[in-house]
Amino acid sequence: MKRVERLHALSEMLRRSGSRGCTADRLANEFGVSVRTIKRDLDALENSGAPIWSRPGPRGGYGLATQANLPPVSLTPAQAVALLAAVSAAPDAPYADLASVAIRKIMDVLDPRTRVKVDELARRIWVNTDQPGTRAVRSALEEAMSEQQVVRIRYTAQDGNKTTRDVEPVIFASTNGHWYLIGWCQLRNEMRWFRVSRIEHATATKTRCGTHDVEEIGIPPATSRSVHVED
Repeated sequence: MKRVERLHALSEMLRRSGSRGCTADRLANEFGVSVRTIKRDLDALENSGAPIWSRPGPRGGYGLATQANLPPVSLTPAQAVALLAAVSAAPDAPYADLASVAIRKIMDVLDPRTRVKVDELARRIWVNTDQPGTRAVRSALEEAMSEQQVVRIRYTAQDGNKTTRDVEPVIFASTNGHWYLIGWCQLRNEMRWFRVSRIEHATATKTRCGTHDVEEIGIPPATSRSVHVED
């Protein structure tokens, strides 16, 4: 998870904690970083204008002042549960972690009556999914795609052959129940599909991508579509 994403998720966790607050140890465990890193993040949030409060002592911790609340969101219970179901059923989708943060943010600002109905309806939907790939791999791929930077991956092919490649990410694609990174492979000097679950390690480099774009991948299947919001 990039630091800017962690800062956003950190502020959301503090806001949800309300007057109880969260200890630095709990925050560090939640985000898999050191207490020192969390305290630097809290300082950064406060310097950016976030109304962070701190309370010393055994029951102390950190929180976000109540004036940081969002305005109400108008969603029907079915619409809210549709968002929950979509995110829960696709934990390996690109930016799924950020989607979960956004969903929690929306749920927190629903009016109380709607929230009760959402909770009742949500209990009627079960999701059974395989464990997604490691967060570190997915975060690196997401960062490379968002920033259009070359990503270095360690990849295991279907025949078991392992290679390390520099890839210029072009799109994420989902087909037959699997997510793929499609990009220009500098090792093979051509566009390639890489199944995300077979990427053992990924690092976003500082090298900018070239001019390869979606058109080079070819004509998409008639049943495919992008996830942009249609007017």
